[in-house]
Amino acid sequence: MTTLARPSTDISADDARRIALRAQGFLGAPDRRAGVRGVLRRLGAVQLDTISVLARSHELVPYARLGAVGRKTVERAYWQDGASAAGPHAFEYWSHAACILPVEEWPHFAFRRRAYRARPHWHHELPDGVYEQVIKQLRAEGPLTATELGGAKKTNDWWDWSGTKVAVERALMYGEVVCVERRGWKRVYDLAERAIPDALLHDELDDTECLRRLVRLAGQALGVGTRADIADYHRLKGEQVDAVIADSGLVPVTVAGWGKPAWADPAALESAPRGRHRTTLLSPFDSLIWERARTERIFGFTHRLEAYVPKPKRVYGYFAMPVLVGGRLVGRVDPAREGRTLVARQVTLEGPKAVPGVAQALVEAASWVDCTDVRVERVDAPDLREPLTRELARLLA
Repeated sequence: MTTLARPSTDISADDARRIALRAQGFLGAPDRRAGVRGVLRRLGAVQLDTISVLARSHELVPYARLGAVGRKTVERAYWQDGASAAGPHAFEYWSHAACILPVEEWPHFAFRRRAYRARPHWHHELPDGVYEQVIKQLRAEGPLTATELGGAKKTNDWWDWSGTKVAVERALMYGEVVCVERRGWKRVYDLAERAIPDALLHDELDDTECLRRLVRLAGQALGVGTRADIADYHRLKGEQVDAVIADSGLVPVTVAGWGKPAWADPAALESAPRGRHRTTLLSPFDSLIWERARTERIFGFTHRLEAYVPKPKRVYGYFAMPVLVGGRLVGRVDPAREGRTLVARQVTLEGPKAVPGVAQALVEAASWVDCTDVRVERVDAPDLREPLTRELARLLA
């Protein structure tokens, strides 16, 4: 494969796939010195989710790129400055979804904070005086969880928030309050004036400058993408992307077979995407596969989270994790844990060649979560069950 020259606007589909993999940290030597914090800055956003099977998604994302980094190390890297606990390196806000974001990007979400402040309708009513009381309490006692502020829910219904929870979430959207970490999966809130460094604590950037920055960041994290890919990364509107993409620093390219205009990070075109491919299980919420149409276009792989699909209608399993091997998605594993055993409740393989890589990914994941054995319950292609179990036994021996 030849080096990709800047003047060229034509990219093969294979090069586009490799560019995307390198941009997302799956091609080439992992930067373990930069570690989890480096992964966060490279991706620009790491999605959070309540589901925990092997681990929570924000832990799976750096694991997939770096290998067996400790789960406590992950949490410290996101929120604290090593042993000094000098303050957060990240904050939680609405990006692609609820995401951990690098703290230096705080100014670039001013456009979204302004939009929330101007929002006329909300799902929850805000009782009189509660907002002011929450701010007063955080100033006096923070950082605090919603429970510590007075309770998160009125009833056991998930969406039946208390007035306190409504107020603190509204303050978070407005930018007066920041989620500075998760404690037992509960958000820990503090005043932005205390949590965000003074140099970053402002909403001075206008919408155009914010959007230009986020479009550029999305392009860098994707390597190459269509308008829809770039918009989806931080959940921007198509017209917002259109307004700034010409001045974002991304360059227009044509990718063979995509059938749509695309843009690339110019740095991604300066050298051929070569290096060692990572073999790993992927969280269904991994930014490599966030956008279903993009995943199908690049990998020829249909990805859908089935956790919220009724069990009888599931095809691949509750938390089916795509398996990345050799730069391609070669199967899925729906995992569980039983004591020290990682259970592959359902395995889907894209043919016999996928067996060694899927077995390797399973064994590495088992070791990461302190499991000493792997048990396979079901393989969609019955003739591949015996080769898979044999390869697992060899790797575990």
